[in-house]
Amino acid sequence: DEHDFPAAATYLSLICEPTLADQLVKLLKSAPSAIYQAKDLLRASDLQLLQKDNAHVAKDLAQVRAGHKLSPVLLVRGRLAKSRSLVIADGYHRICASYWINENSQIPCRIVNVPN
Repeated sequence: DEHDFPAAATYLSLICEPTLADQLVKLLKSAPSAIYQAKDLLRASDLQLLQKDNAHVAKDLAQVRAGHKLSPVLLVRGRLAKSRSLVIADGYHRICASYWINENSQIPCRIVNVPN
């Protein structure tokens, strides 16, 4: 969804220079889709699974139950944050909702590398 990119830019600007955040978002907009399992995304990002009753997770679960697809997750590969090899720029709640449905859920993602 188009609103995911500004959300990614806002988050990324908190953990890296705003110019780099803008560059990464531009790369994400043109990145091809890739598929990864929910459990692998959580492990690689070193984030905890949010509970089903988290408001955002519950909303995403309801969307899936209603037959709607969730938008792709936006990812940055590389160490933008200390000891995190994968940064979820946007879509943490969508990953958690997908995990609750099935930890092996195939999640569409857009993933880019931190530029050198």
